[in-house]
Amino acid sequence: MLVRNLVRTALAGALTAVVMLGGQAVAASAAAPDEAAAPVVLTYDASGSEEFADAVASGVQVWNESVTGVRLEAAGAGEQANVRIVADDGWPRAITTSLGNGIVYMGREAVQQGYHTTRIASHELGHILGLPDMKPGPCSSLMSGSSAGPECTNPDPDAAEKAEVEENFAGGLAETRGDERTKVFAD
Repeated sequence: MLVRNLVRTALAGALTAVVMLGGQAVAASAAAPDEAAAPVVLTYDASGSEEFADAVASGVQVWNESVTGVRLEAAGAGEQANVRIVADDGWPRAITTSLGNGIVYMGREAVQQGYHTTRIASHELGHILGLPDMKPGPCSSLMSGSSAGPECTNPDPDAAEKAEVEENFAGGLAETRGDERTKVFAD
């Protein structure tokens, strides 16, 4: 009964506000219960990415424009980054220590075989954000990685990949649990 009266009072107040404003409904930002929480900020250090610096910046931009629950930002001077990004002569890979933390290797071997550097950066950052490989897969799936072939230059996550990252960071970034294991994604 109390709930019904509260609902009735709230509705009457809302209708009064609409009438007073000439029939236009206006949302009040202070009372918006569904207001989006601030994104989880993950910092990265790309100082070791060498010739891949532009591709890494583009991969970061892809994710920052694709999802709202997490944001990648360059670490400040002297700040320990969540993610370290380095260039090496091997195959691209990511080593995650927990969600949002790890090392991305921008491997020259894949680039020498014709793979697109921004797609590599976006894909490896996807692992850091909690996405597994989805192989084999089409070019439209970022996490299909190398199985889409070197002709695939799509650096963008598909709708399912975006949704999974949003879900991964929906509750913020939980403390690392003792049972988490290092995962290596060799693409």
